[in-house]
Amino acid sequence: MAARRHVVSGDFDLTMDELRVVARYVLRHAEDVLPVFERAVADDPRPRAAIEAARTFADGADRTKLQRVASVDAHRAARSAPDEAARLAARSAGDAAAAAYLHPLAQASQVGHILRAAASAARIGELAAGGDPAVGDALLDRSRRLADPVLLDVLRRYPPVTGGSSRVARLMSTLDDALRRTLPVDEEDS
Repeated sequence: MAARRHVVSGDFDLTMDELRVVARYVLRHAEDVLPVFERAVADDPRPRAAIEAARTFADGADRTKLQRVASVDAHRAARSAPDEAARLAARSAGDAAAAAYLHPLAQASQVGHILRAAASAARIGELAAGGDPAVGDALLDRSRRLADPVLLDVLRRYPPVTGGSSRVARLMSTLDDALRRTLPVDEEDS
């Protein structure tokens, strides 16, 4: 008997496998910056718990209340973090856990659930380099290269994000544009 493919429907469909690809992408960025939060707030385990909840889902477990609760808790930790970098790192951990519940709604706001952690990691890199935007650009290029064809396909189901007033929003818009222009792997080699 063939395995049943669980599909989440809305304006379009998303499979659990696709959600796991998104979760792994977000998780990769959140894991990279988690030490920034833990150095600033060593006694707050909530962002690490969100990373672990995200990893549980990404590794094949069902999405459960664990991811929802861990995401909310990490976002609460972000609100009480002492500086921008620590806030962004905690929020990225929350985004990783929340990726299991990405909504298949044709709204640009949903793109944040896919790309905000990557944009936040780029901003954290800029902050660590004294605000150097070249560091953010290099980190966005790395994030572009980490996106596999499944992630690109999911992203392209959503409307593009545009601009924004914060540096993270602008970085996310830049990454979104770059990913949408990325050719599928087989076309890059032609």
